[in-house]
Amino acid sequence: MATTTQLLAARLQTAFDSVALGADPVLRRSDRADFQANGALALAKTLGESPRVIAERVLSAFDPSGIVREVELAGPGFLNLTLDTDFVMAQLEATSRDDRLLVPVTNHGTVVVDYSSPNVAKEMHAGHLRSTVIGDALVRLSAFSGATVIRENHLGDWGTPFGMLIEHLVDVGESAGVEALSVGDLDGFYRSARASFEASPTFQDRARARVVALQQGDVETLRLWTLLVDQSVAYFSTVYARLGVLLTAQDVMGESAYNDDLQHVVTDLDARGLLQISGGARCAFPPGFTNREGEPLPLIVQKSDGGFGYAATDLACIRDRVRRLHARQLLYVVGADQNQHLEMCFAVASMAGWLPEGSQAVHIGFGNMLGTDKKKFKTRSGDVVKLVDVLDEAMERATASLLERNPGSTEIEVAELARSVSIGSIKYADLSNERIKDYVFDYDRMLADRGNTGPYLMYAHARICSIFRKAQEQDVVAGPIMISAAAERDLALVLLQFPDAIASTLEDFQPSKLCTYLFELAQTFTTFYENCPVLVAADPSERSSRLALCGVVRSTLATGLSLLGMDAPEQM
Repeated sequence: MATTTQLLAARLQTAFDSVALGADPVLRRSDRADFQANGALALAKTLGESPRVIAERVLSAFDPSGIVREVELAGPGFLNLTLDTDFVMAQLEATSRDDRLLVPVTNHGTVVVDYSSPNVAKEMHAGHLRSTVIGDALVRLSAFSGATVIRENHLGDWGTPFGMLIEHLVDVGESAGVEALSVGDLDGFYRSARASFEASPTFQDRARARVVALQQGDVETLRLWTLLVDQSVAYFSTVYARLGVLLTAQDVMGESAYNDDLQHVVTDLDARGLLQISGGARCAFPPGFTNREGEPLPLIVQKSDGGFGYAATDLACIRDRVRRLHARQLLYVVGADQNQHLEMCFAVASMAGWLPEGSQAVHIGFGNMLGTDKKKFKTRSGDVVKLVDVLDEAMERATASLLERNPGSTEIEVAELARSVSIGSIKYADLSNERIKDYVFDYDRMLADRGNTGPYLMYAHARICSIFRKAQEQDVVAGPIMISAAAERDLALVLLQFPDAIASTLEDFQPSKLCTYLFELAQTFTTFYENCPVLVAADPSERSSRLALCGVVRSTLATGLSLLGMDAPEQM
């Protein structure tokens, strides 16, 4: 069944086309434009008439039957539409019977989402949270839109630091090294390796020789490297599981995966005439990128010493994802500071034909996570905060809050709910902000059950579940939806906007739009609940109707929270 917006759009477009063709039968469709994009203003300009006159003609040609109760012409040419109540009830009935809540399938292509991307043998810190949480939400939303979604975790698992790390593993012994990595002491392992490197020239020589052996494919060196990677990935997987994101070890596609293709990237670009020598390095110069002096900005593909820059790996990624995975859309959930680098890579890939027409690469940039002091989120000593420490503290605070609300419970009894609340609060605190902006990470605010927070939405869902439990006890069954009260109609109209909220969120990859919608829905439901008694309504048909309306709200909240990667608890 079509959404409310689709049905209205079709009717209005028919009226719009009728006016355009009536004014000029040979007017091309491209000149008529789409009423949704340009409306009466654009057509008025084309026909040389006032927008209000055009709007009046559209109004006279518009067929409101079965959808619109009232149409009002306002201002310079705006049409204000009031939906027919019977139409609203029919749309809600259709929504209640549809697992997708009338959200259409709009994406039939393959989408690759590049997100999280920690470094092997380095702890995941708070700075990894944004990429991981935003990326996971976009994975879920893209899949819901119908796309075939491929998750790729582009680990930093290659390069000169591995000579140092492998030699340190040899020194401490494999069993001790594996134990340190498996329990999450990645930072300790890395710091120890760095200390050995800085303290001993002999160790430095061994590390450099080990890098050469790694690059040449020495069997024993590769075995030790694989041990480091596997242990790190296993630990990352435990963090992802705690955070409730979809990434697994099978989604790892590290820098090393493209190592054998880097020379082919250089050769291919060179053959297409896209490389120039600059400062001894092989560089591409995509048009439109300049430095502060206005000079063309180089994208270094191969360094003067023969090594490959990050651009070579990123270009190999693009080529592989389009050629092998047949991706139509590539989403890079990476910090805003990488925008110029990625845009240059996208431009060069397009010039090389690796990102053909019909394929799209998008940088999903985001700002920094700040502490309550409005500075980058760090410990008091100035160190970066481990991601597991963030999760632990949120869990402790959520547990304490839930025990205060439910004094008869034990920590064991509230543990699972505390996990859902703490993780959901962390995610919502991030996703509800416009992603490109910095945001303040505040435990007290994000765990509050009032305001635009994760717990507020969870409580709204739990409240509805409580209504249904009581309804079952009272043998009240949800029936046909009937709308009479103003609060019922307000709630119904917000519910019908869910497909638009999903479309808008995916249009510019902005999960905050879905958060804003869900918060509005929860607020509107609260107003409805306060003004429209459900189970104590005097009329049985009214009770059944309002219970059915609550059911649509419950499904919408649960679906929306799930698309953000959050649980929807039935009890709080």
